[in-house]
Amino acid sequence: MIRAYLSLGSNIGDKLKNLHDALNILNSNKKINNMKVSSFYETNPVGYLDQDIFVNIAVEIETDLTSYELLDVCQGIEKELKRERIIRWGPRIIDVDILLYGDTINSSEKLTIPHPRMIERAFVIVPLIELNSELIISGKHIKEIYKYLDKEDINKIYQ
Repeated sequence: MIRAYLSLGSNIGDKLKNLHDALNILNSNKKINNMKVSSFYETNPVGYLDQDIFVNIAVEIETDLTSYELLDVCQGIEKELKRERIIRWGPRIIDVDILLYGDTINSSEKLTIPHPRMIERAFVIVPLIELNSELIISGKHIKEIYKYLDKEDINKIYQ
């Protein structure tokens, strides 16, 4: 079993329902076990700023899926919940990203692990540190990464 971490976010429609629907789909996969979910956080958009605020969470799982099979599951959730990719970093009903997959380092056209921009983003690191405050990401302790992030625009809405 591999321990993996995912980031989920939504800023279209009923954001909480979208996240819960995605979690239910993840939880129904027989090759995904021991799922732990962070608190839910409201966050400002990054990149394309002319859009509604996001609700973001992090999820820890154990899985027998390969990293590419897990990517297929994540993309399947996005498809099932009808995500449309119109504007890069634009509004989305659901976004499901693989952050970490065990100790895997992978850089391909289809999948990069660790997620290439995760250490720059409070909306990823804040919920992630809640799940595991001892993570090492790209050779850096998550507590060190956390220290230097601007956390002003991230607000816990509930656990």
